Amino acid sequence: MPDVRTPAPTALTDTEAAALDAHWRAANYLAVGQIYLMANPLLTEPLRPEHIKPRLLGHWGTSPGLNLVHTHLNRVIRARDLDALCVWGPGHGGPAVLANSWLEGTYSETYPDVSRDADGMELLFRQFSFPGGVPSHIAPEVPGSVHEGGELGYSLAHAYGAALDNPRLLVACVIGDGEAETGPLATSWHSNKFLDPVRDGAVLPILHLNGYKISNPTVLARLPEDELDDLLRGYGHEPLHVSGDDPLAVHHAMAATLDTALDRIDTFQRQAREGRSPERPRWPVIVLRTPKGWTGPSEVDGVPVENTWRSHQVPLAGVRDDPDHLRQLEGWLRSYRPEELFDPTGRPTAQVLSVVPEGVHRLGASPHANGGLLLRDLPLPPLEDHGVTVDKRGTGVHEPTRVLGGLLAAVMRDTARRRDFRVMGPDETSSNRLDALYEVTAKAWQGEFLDTDQDLARDGRVMEVLSEHLCQGWLEGYLLTGRHGVFSSYEAFAHIVDSMVNQHIKWLRTARRLAWRRPIASLNYLLTSHVWRQDHNGFSHQDPGFVDHVLNKSPEVVRVYLPPDTNTLLATADHVLRSRDLVNVVVAGKQPTFDWLTLDEARAHCARGAGVWEWAGTEGAGRGDGPDVVLACAGDVPTLEVLAAADLLRRHLPDLAVRVVNVVDMARLLPQGEHPHGMTDFEYDALFTPDKPVVFAYHGYPWLVHRLAYRRTGHAHLHVRGYKEEGTTTTPFDMVVRNDLDRYRLVMDVVDRVPGLGVRAVALRQAMADARTRHHRWIREHGTDLPEVADWTWTG
Repeated sequence: MPDVRTPAPTALTDTEAAALDAHWRAANYLAVGQIYLMANPLLTEPLRPEHIKPRLLGHWGTSPGLNLVHTHLNRVIRARDLDALCVWGPGHGGPAVLANSWLEGTYSETYPDVSRDADGMELLFRQFSFPGGVPSHIAPEVPGSVHEGGELGYSLAHAYGAALDNPRLLVACVIGDGEAETGPLATSWHSNKFLDPVRDGAVLPILHLNGYKISNPTVLARLPEDELDDLLRGYGHEPLHVSGDDPLAVHHAMAATLDTALDRIDTFQRQAREGRSPERPRWPVIVLRTPKGWTGPSEVDGVPVENTWRSHQVPLAGVRDDPDHLRQLEGWLRSYRPEELFDPTGRPTAQVLSVVPEGVHRLGASPHANGGLLLRDLPLPPLEDHGVTVDKRGTGVHEPTRVLGGLLAAVMRDTARRRDFRVMGPDETSSNRLDALYEVTAKAWQGEFLDTDQDLARDGRVMEVLSEHLCQGWLEGYLLTGRHGVFSSYEAFAHIVDSMVNQHIKWLRTARRLAWRRPIASLNYLLTSHVWRQDHNGFSHQDPGFVDHVLNKSPEVVRVYLPPDTNTLLATADHVLRSRDLVNVVVAGKQPTFDWLTLDEARAHCARGAGVWEWAGTEGAGRGDGPDVVLACAGDVPTLEVLAAADLLRRHLPDLAVRVVNVVDMARLLPQGEHPHGMTDFEYDALFTPDKPVVFAYHGYPWLVHRLAYRRTGHAHLHVRGYKEEGTTTTPFDMVVRNDLDRYRLVMDVVDRVPGLGVRAVALRQAMADARTRHHRWIREHGTDLPEVADWTWTG
């Protein structure tokens, strides 16, 4: 291991210790005030029931520990002139971070009506968990926040994502011991195997063990110390302990331990950047043990509260109605000696503010916590450099994601110096045909290297780990701090991060309503190895429902794109990489796919989001007014099947007027008032007709299309084919046959649904049913698809 000998930390002077304690007491006072008070913020008169909020909400138990960490981070940031960010894992500790933001002045700068005086303090108290106010979480409304913690488990991954390619940044991450029990957090400890001490910043985890969750003890807090140390060392960290319940002793211990941790981090980084450290550092982690609800009521109604689970939320619940509780609350608040912490006007005293950093060094003012301030546009290459030539539709084939890989590689190359673009994926970059990236960069890796390894490097900017949670968490942290990226995954396993994308969408929706929050780069998913081409892996790998999940969310934030070929994928990628404050889901196959549109046509089609492919249909001169039937499609395989069906109809029913409509942007199906990309009723009816049958071949679950279009005039004539949970290990075409999405079934649907056609085209319908029967026999005998399917090309 590298030499980690560091100078002994300087002991606090009495003056320094007193200042830290004053700041900490002020933050505790403000935290309690937010939970309970709506008036009389400085206790200038005895507390009365009308000073108390009618509904008491919030979480006290974690707040004293968070206040301690914030106070001591202030000290080291100021003393060392650090660029720092803190991710607060116990998201319900909103009172603590709000209190510190108000103390340091960033809250009043962001919200001038919440001034740093008595009037502002009263408003700070009143608005907390109050109608029209702010949430109890550390939400986007809080300056300096990049992590809400509504769902626990993601703080450490976010912290590492923030540190990537930020060599000067220290990211402290407070991990609650309840949060530490989650699977994503347990996996996140492995992030240190991907952190480059040369080109990345540092992450300092602070494991806050206060012993309890909402009503139970926590696992890690009850481990013997040597067992916990073994666990953390096994993860590759060196634990440093701070524990106690005497404030002055804890202040001295916390200051010394923080100095030790930061000295070690500085040593590791300096040695690596000087080329003297070939091995992965054993980064420090601080284990902070303080009582749950520290400095709060020791007991209430004869029952222990401090240092028990009872202090988790509101220790004194009956304050408005129980005079004893009211007196106990007043004694609790006065125990912080507010007259020493705030002057008569309510402003924090000079002693309290003496530990606060200045300007952008304050945690609430860090530009890294408002990443749009740092964001630069990506240097995207001209699409002409990567687009494929289409001389004849439906005959040439390309692997769409392989071509996209060339575009992403160009972006990776052109950001090599600025290092603000990364691609994340769970061990699937090559499988998803994005290999071109490795011509420019490698996979990030800080572990042992073997001669048989390939495409690994300490400075790589492709991130692969077999945890979708980590990939998502890293990318979210990276985006929130002002950079760009793509998350590539097998379609079926994107569901693993359903809850994570929920949280990110909610964050973006809220941030969009805050004028001071600058737009950040969008979270871009590339879902490939999709349901229709997972015939080799089988049923377990076949699930297209992630798009259903996403389209349930805030319409102003979510987008879903299903490009049908290579050029439309390139045009879609160009669009999403330029977008801001969105979650974009792009579903595209990696297998050889027919080329349908030229690059210019693809650009125009993607700009429309949905449109008629006139060259594919048979409506027009001599065929009456409008189509007899609309064949619609969304997705690459459904598009192939629709065009094959249109080809059959052209040959067998040449007088039938068929319109082919392709949908790239699924939100176009929604009414205009329901989504920014939605169509007006006039647009929808012009495209799909108000009264003609529509046979829609859709990539995913068919009921999504019905849900999006149920209010349209022609919905009664809409028939959707899609995936209906029929899958196995089989041939590619058998997958669509099993789910009744195949060309033969689509032709049968047209025959069944066009008025009067059933009688006239009975022979065609029978031929299509026979083709499906022939298919079943053929694949069981030969193990491959019918030659007429495997060798099909477009002849229209």
